[in-house]
Amino acid sequence: MSTFPAVSAEDVVDQPVRAQLEAFLDEHRGALNRCLDGLTEEQVRRSLVSSRTTLLGLVKHATFVEKVWFDEAVTCRSRAEIGIPATPDESFVIDDEDTIATVRQAHRAACGASRRAISSLGLDDTVHGNRRGPLPLRWVYLHVLRELAQHCGHADILREQLLAE
Repeated sequence: MSTFPAVSAEDVVDQPVRAQLEAFLDEHRGALNRCLDGLTEEQVRRSLVSSRTTLLGLVKHATFVEKVWFDEAVTCRSRAEIGIPATPDESFVIDDEDTIATVRQAHRAACGASRRAISSLGLDDTVHGNRRGPLPLRWVYLHVLRELAQHCGHADILREQLLAE
């Protein structure tokens, strides 16, 4: 089974909303993972903005996002139990052992785990493990989609800057 299913948003125009949300999420997950294509380890670590945001950091952060919204929020396990940073800012930190291959693989694995974690839930089911309190899964899908879309935009700009050098 592919980590990023080959169903495009165009393929689900007449499908139920859940299939549409999943297709859009997977398109954005895949696009963010592919932002590292053809770049060197040095390029993906290069800081081009004043924040901790790098291409490798964006994909590492996307892994954090998957685990916050589809593990912590669903299972009610703490971030410490899951093994993720306490804050979003910390999730951008690149360690010496982080490489394109390891960060990509962790992201793909997290996306697969996310799909499995919510497979038995309906869009109107409530998740209870988020600091905001109980939330419908539908809201979680939309929130994650918004975050991924923003980060895909960030990645596009960073890639453009790197490739222009």
